Amino acid sequence: MRRRLHRLVLAGLAAAAMLLPVASVAYATPATPPPAAAAGSRGSLGPDFLWGVAASGFQSEGHAPDSNWMRYIDANPGWDRYRDAIDFRSRYPGDVALAASLGSKVFRIGIEWARLQPEPGVWDEDGFAFYDRLVDDIVTNGMEPMLTLDHWVYPGWEAERGGWRNPGMVDDWLANARKVVDRYASRNPVWVTVNEPVAYIMHEVRQNDTDADQMLGKVAQVHNQIYDYIHQVQPKALVTSNVGYVAGSESQVNGPLMDRIGDKLDFIGVDYYFGLEPPKTNAVNLPDGSAAPPPGMWELPIRPEGIYYALQHYSQKFPGKPLWVVENGMPTENGKPRADGYTRSDHLRDTVYWLQRAKADGMNLVGYNYWSLTDNYEWGSYTPRFGLYTVDVLTDPSLTRKPTDAVGTYRQIITAGGVPAGYEPVRLPSDCHLVDPPASCDSPVTVPSAVPAPAP
Repeated sequence: MRRRLHRLVLAGLAAAAMLLPVASVAYATPATPPPAAAAGSRGSLGPDFLWGVAASGFQSEGHAPDSNWMRYIDANPGWDRYRDAIDFRSRYPGDVALAASLGSKVFRIGIEWARLQPEPGVWDEDGFAFYDRLVDDIVTNGMEPMLTLDHWVYPGWEAERGGWRNPGMVDDWLANARKVVDRYASRNPVWVTVNEPVAYIMHEVRQNDTDADQMLGKVAQVHNQIYDYIHQVQPKALVTSNVGYVAGSESQVNGPLMDRIGDKLDFIGVDYYFGLEPPKTNAVNLPDGSAAPPPGMWELPIRPEGIYYALQHYSQKFPGKPLWVVENGMPTENGKPRADGYTRSDHLRDTVYWLQRAKADGMNLVGYNYWSLTDNYEWGSYTPRFGLYTVDVLTDPSLTRKPTDAVGTYRQIITAGGVPAGYEPVRLPSDCHLVDPPASCDSPVTVPSAVPAPAP
């Protein structure tokens, strides 16, 4: 019973990592907040800062082979059909050129296991050849590849064996990962072993009854083992497993994983999107009496100052270790303007302001990736749009990449190394209880000469 309770709790925490609202807890607000930091953003992030863009394999590539996720889509008729996503597999030269035109120094992609090993023991040279061309194109365009080994997708034959419930999954996973490392170590990439493991676990629990506790142990095992292998093949490699930060619950949600893999992280990869949402005291029901659906991603609370606390959390947990924002962005609904009027450019500038504050306050921040270069398939739906370039998959057969307002903004930020010293955020800090309590209430950050924004 105790073990089952542990599994249920872990599964619940995993769900939180999918960026769902987390209930807030009452924390005392200091009667007198500490004084504001020095004026403005306190200087640029410097010439060596690693500005980048991010994408994944399955979400963008199209032409997908059999995999666990193609099967999940088939099993969920209410989801958007996958089609060919944004057809990155055919159009990657143009997308890589778009990233380079921003001044990006890093391009994050995924290397899809399902494309490389269509059958047990069978390796597809054409699958490798696609990634050969893609990685070489990134390097040729003056960017550093950041390669993700597992972004939640594995071959269909592995799904038939039970996925992460299969006792042989660890060995199968490592066999593929070693081949990928052997193939691309000479390009000197940065490595991400497993993307947002706790959110990954949540999906597997929901779709195929995977045991959350067992999968957490296996994910930690493959990370630790491939970390050692990468450093044998590429001794100066930088390796991480990025965590999906959950405001107000990070220690509980990602803490068990980080306790198992923290010694084998060359930098801390942090994905940050949303702040805390207060609990709904009066549930809204539909006319038929059923509960209203949860909010879409574009309705979740955007609190850019929260990225400061995410970085602070890990700077304190792993003192001195480099920090890298591996994913950060803002969703819109089908590319429409947000109801709150907050633009992608506003969000990007405000976020960079807080990155500069974190760096100036001694946090060892080395890089930032915008999620994502283009819109893509958001795990069942094309409605949430995160791209610097929007792509209307469902209505535009040409899949044209259309620049948002943030394209020019990001180019300016990269060129300048940040926002100007006198920049004042468009969105001022929210009430501390809504950001990342208790830290955000214990030591609230403020903007000089500004009054914190009222709670929405």
